[in-house]
Amino acid sequence: METEVSVSQNTLCDRIDLSGVGVHSGKPVSISLLPADADTGIIFQRSDVEPQDQKDIPAVVSSIGATDLCTVLGDPSGLNVKTVEHLMAALVALHVDNVIIEVDSAEIPVMDGSSEVFVDAIDQVGLKKQNRSRRYLRVLKEVRFDMGPCWGAFTPHHATRYEVEIDFEEEIIGRQKFEGDLTPNIFRKELSRARTFGFMKDVERYWAAGFALGSSLENSVVICDDNNIINPEGLRYKDEFVRHKTLDAVGDLALAGAQILGCYRSYRGGHKLNALALQELLSDPANYEWVDAEPMGQSGVRVELRSVVSPTFEADKS
Repeated sequence: METEVSVSQNTLCDRIDLSGVGVHSGKPVSISLLPADADTGIIFQRSDVEPQDQKDIPAVVSSIGATDLCTVLGDPSGLNVKTVEHLMAALVALHVDNVIIEVDSAEIPVMDGSSEVFVDAIDQVGLKKQNRSRRYLRVLKEVRFDMGPCWGAFTPHHATRYEVEIDFEEEIIGRQKFEGDLTPNIFRKELSRARTFGFMKDVERYWAAGFALGSSLENSVVICDDNNIINPEGLRYKDEFVRHKTLDAVGDLALAGAQILGCYRSYRGGHKLNALALQELLSDPANYEWVDAEPMGQSGVRVELRSVVSPTFEADKS
């Protein structure tokens, strides 16, 4: 079968250093994205803990520790990294396969509430192709997970596609839907700038629970009680709300450990639903297969997807 996919694994051409604030902790955070060997995957490391307490936190579904308002990787009561979804969305959408992410706090900085800063930083340093085939997870049959009125479903598709629908009582949001195949350029133009959003009526409840302590008009779209947006610049997209939910889904599903070849459809979804739907997909090997991209002909433009037995392989240290 042929499809338009990236053939080779990629890492960053150079180190990226960024700093900001944690949207939930409210504390300053610095992160470094480091080029990594082929087959390393995406690994988080906490640089603020003692050496004897250091432990790699791989960006895979088995590392998910919590999904309350954000995606948490690692032990929620121990070593963990929170709010990884916007960074993960940028990495998977731009085809960054191998990177070490050092963070000096328990939370990735929120930046402007979207993936734009991460995308710009990756584009600035560029990608380095590696001498290993890129691995994909291909959906073989429909898999659906229901959570009350909300649901998420995977169906076979030749590319990576998202069909995300939201439905809010608030008139300013209402019912919105985003549909489209995911490519680096589509992510840059259509999704990467969509910001997280919230309601003024929920702020005190979030603060009491220890969330949103760093939230501000600089990193969130805020809707007040009279159903208007407080941010003086307004929205970046007319349907920015559903585009951000789609961005979140891209980041959450990146925890499959590889780019998914298939369509993900969701209704009234969020981090929890995305994680549970992904776990449902991976719960039965009959639902999916791992495939490697191999070039067909010298041009490398047309590719063939070759089934492989297992997603487990050693990092290339050469």
